Amino acid sequence: MLRDSRSRLMSAFFTPGLSVSLLCLLTTELKCARGMQVTSTGPQTIQKAEGESVSLGCRYTPSPFDTGELDIEWTAVSPDNAQKDQMLMSYTSGTTYIHGNHALAKGLSFAATDPSMGDASISIALLSPAHSATYQCKVRKSPGVDTHKVSLVVLVNPSVPKCWVEGGEMVGEAVSLHCKSETGSTPLKYRWRRESAGPSPAASTQNSVTGELRITNHSQSFAGFYLCEVNNAVGAEHCRINVKAKKPPNRAAVIVGTVVGSLLLIFILLVFIGILYWKLSNRRRFEKEFSNDIGY
Repeated sequence: MLRDSRSRLMSAFFTPGLSVSLLCLLTTELKCARGMQVTSTGPQTIQKAEGESVSLGCRYTPSPFDTGELDIEWTAVSPDNAQKDQMLMSYTSGTTYIHGNHALAKGLSFAATDPSMGDASISIALLSPAHSATYQCKVRKSPGVDTHKVSLVVLVNPSVPKCWVEGGEMVGEAVSLHCKSETGSTPLKYRWRRESAGPSPAASTQNSVTGELRITNHSQSFAGFYLCEVNNAVGAEHCRINVKAKKPPNRAAVIVGTVVGSLLLIFILLVFIGILYWKLSNRRRFEKEFSNDIGY
């Protein structure tokens, strides 16, 4: 009886054209539809290399109750809560606006020709490290509103490394091979390998952080070309070097050469002293004879 009375009251009050949203407020028998939803999925953090392009997704589905004007905003979220987020790009009344002339706004464009058709994704061309930020897409169509965030990390490829050898490359001695990239996003990892004549020497250790390969007891069998590869999350480069194995000089020959060289030096020094003494003696004799001539 009570239910019939409530049904007759609602029939008298509401016409078929009345908003369904109002009915949702007055009865629990109807399930109200959810408002605006951003439906994009994907990783929360995207890593890209400098110079590449990227698309940041923001697909959305409005509710039938969202009847207001569509407004789309893309902002860079400030890591400092005390600072305002940076507005980058917006779409309203069928017009796209680029806000500001800072580095984050360079290369931005909507991925879809018409963002009002459910796709508010943006594309960024020619990425630079300055584009690294957390981006937020906000889609509003009153009364519905929803947001989506994605972090973009732009990494720099390693530069072509420099390879060099420290040590005399003498057989039986320690030799260190070094590899270093001047630029590149960390962490950089280095790896040495032989390009010919078998695997790396067993008597060697390498440091993947510093790029050093150390051979503790060098030999002829360790000679050849070595390649160093450096890589990070977005790229890799390499350099190569030819490691030689030089025989140590003959110690006896070195000693003989040193003695002969010393004797030769002493002989030259004695000859020089003798010539100097002869010249000085001649000069004194000449001066004495000249003074005697004047006396007469």
